[in-house]
Amino acid sequence: MAGLSLKSPGLQHILRRKASLYQLPGLQRRTFASSSSSAAFPIRTAGYTVLFALSAGLFASYYLDARSSIHRYVLTPILRHTFDAESGHKIAVKVLRSGLAPRDPLKDDDALRSKVFGQYISNPVGLAAGFDKDGEAIDGLLNLGFSWVEIGSVTPKPQSGNPRPRVFHLPADSALINRYGFPSQGASAVISRLRARIPKFHEPHDSATASLRPGSVLAINLGKNKTSAVESSEDFVTGVKAFGPYADVLVVNVSSPNTPGLRGLQNRELLESLLADVVKARDELEPSPITSRRPQLVLKIAPDLQETQIIEMAEVIRHSDIDGVIVSNTTIGRPASLIDQNKTEMGGLSGKPLMPYSLQTLKTLRVHLPSSIPLIGCGGITSGADVLEYARAGASLVQIYTSFGYDGVGTCRRIKDELVSLLKAEGKTWSGVVDEAVQALSWKEPKQPAPVQAGEATIGKLIEEAEELKLLLDRLGEKLG
Repeated sequence: MAGLSLKSPGLQHILRRKASLYQLPGLQRRTFASSSSSAAFPIRTAGYTVLFALSAGLFASYYLDARSSIHRYVLTPILRHTFDAESGHKIAVKVLRSGLAPRDPLKDDDALRSKVFGQYISNPVGLAAGFDKDGEAIDGLLNLGFSWVEIGSVTPKPQSGNPRPRVFHLPADSALINRYGFPSQGASAVISRLRARIPKFHEPHDSATASLRPGSVLAINLGKNKTSAVESSEDFVTGVKAFGPYADVLVVNVSSPNTPGLRGLQNRELLESLLADVVKARDELEPSPITSRRPQLVLKIAPDLQETQIIEMAEVIRHSDIDGVIVSNTTIGRPASLIDQNKTEMGGLSGKPLMPYSLQTLKTLRVHLPSSIPLIGCGGITSGADVLEYARAGASLVQIYTSFGYDGVGTCRRIKDELVSLLKAEGKTWSGVVDEAVQALSWKEPKQPAPVQAGEATIGKLIEEAEELKLLLDRLGEKLG
């Protein structure tokens, strides 16, 4: 061994062999630990994946339920405070259009069932015009449980509306002021969307509606282009002809405060001419390929009319073939109760402060219109109690708008649930309350004098002639005397 060099190949080989023998247990331990770690990694990964999937599924089911508190108390306030009023509005429409919006998962209670314009609807709560101006989110809105979705206002030609900013939140007053001025993509763009909704093999039947949903109706609010002649009915006639095949109801909007001269069409002579023109256009339509019926015509009026104007308007409506009236649009009034800093903005006021105006207008109109003409109450509704108050004033249906913007996608379901509780506490149904109010409050044709029989006429004539003869004889006697 003394002759061996440390650098000799033989000695190095022996040393490597010994070293490998001594290191073998350590190597085995490290190899075993590595194998155990490799086996545990897929198990942990699978566990995390399952946990994530369950969490995502639970959150999705929570998010997709319109009743979830996150919509009213988290998501909607974040949207309102992060973006200006108009941008937040547009984002909400896009989400509802996307198909990823929440839904109302519940079936409507039978106590809410009603019949209007010959069609049964599942509940009396609708969405007013102004939210979905161009018919982008019809199905998303119907999924939230509204029985009546009204799109528009739609003008015949595209127009941009008034300059921005043109819509303002008044959160301290639960109100909104807008001066949109009918921004519209125009009739052609909206008709394209309506056609795209119709199933390829749709067959019209008696209970079919343009909403394509049982128990719901689709209304289209017709507006007037700003550049059109103020006194002309042409834009409304064009709207009737264009949208008649695609709507259950066409709304003639003569009440927006943001289009110059529009409210002047509520004056007697112009209103008589307008209603005659739109009724004629409607009656000339072919039955709808969706419903096999012609659409109903509804007039939307302002809440700022004097009582004498409302009575005069009612007389015009009675002598027309208009099918119903929406009461009402926004108000140009500013109640003294307003406290929000935006209260001085120009435009139409909606929300809670509008309710007294709208309700009073509806009450006045109800007593001057027959029960055959239903009224739709709109303005300031935030609860089931508000809805019931409109019903007792003679409204057959109601619409909401501003409360939907403030409280989010669960608003319709919440109001319906509150209304059902109130009705059941009284042992009544919606139809029962409405029918009782409408029959008690509506205008009735004055009774005509009973026809005079032939014999009675002859006797009456003889008596009258005898009295005249007696008078002549008395006068003659005076002269002779």
